Amino acid sequence: MITSVHTLIYADNPDAARTFFRDVLDLAVVDDGGGWLIFKLPPSELGVHPTDSGGPPTGTMKLSLMCDDIERTVKELRAKGAAVSEEISDRGYGLVTSVTVPGGVELDLYQPTHATAFDLEI
Repeated sequence: MITSVHTLIYADNPDAARTFFRDVLDLAVVDDGGGWLIFKLPPSELGVHPTDSGGPPTGTMKLSLMCDDIERTVKELRAKGAAVSEEISDRGYGLVTSVTVPGGVELDLYQPTHATAFDLEI
């Protein structure tokens, strides 16, 4: 049976991106050697969206970070030098902004207002 999910991010500057996840987001990490850092992620969930609504095309995947208090989280991330690239907006499913990871990766950051599954018992 499935035991976990391993997510990959490809970045033009992987060392800076790894430093961001370790030092800015404070994610726990193991070093697999040779600079290969693997980060522990918070609990997660998976949503499947239709492609007929003008959104991204089939085959697109997106990594979004969730938080309990987006105003506080944005303030904390900016204090650590993170680039928060847009103002917080209400998109119906939550309060949303985005954070740019060094190396060109942009992640949504949101405080959900929808039902969540990340804390369900399996």
